Amino acid sequence: MELITKRFDELTAAELYEIIKLRVDVFVVEQSCPYPELDGHDQNALHLFLRDEGGIEAYLRVLPAGETLDTPAIGRVVVKKRRIGLGTRLVNEGVAAAVRVFGAKEIKLEAQVYARGLYEKCGFEQSSDEFLEDGIPHIQMTLKL
Repeated sequence: MELITKRFDELTAAELYEIIKLRVDVFVVEQSCPYPELDGHDQNALHLFLRDEGGIEAYLRVLPAGETLDTPAIGRVVVKKRRIGLGTRLVNEGVAAAVRVFGAKEIKLEAQVYARGLYEKCGFEQSSDEFLEDGIPHIQMTLKL
């Protein structure tokens, strides 16, 4: 499984299409949650994905401080084949990228509550009460480096 890291303007049209399709398939269709998936933040994000001969298997984006939160942030974490370690690997790669590219000393994310365990494995701790985002329970989580 190959790790790819690209800024928005480095993505090919085919990669961007595959990323958006994966995000929409999971976050909009599978979770029955109509929301504005294309939110205007992709252009400033660092895009990380794991790809094999079948295509993109896992994806996340890393955002600079001030883009959505007051610290660098990880978001849109999505994995096709779940429970085989791809999510953990990719989140850890996202943390490393946030440090390397954005100089992160602290990283935040907004996690769907059911995925809390994934982020805890990567060192994140819950830092907010539960809240609803697009009708789905979320919590903010923080990793202090």
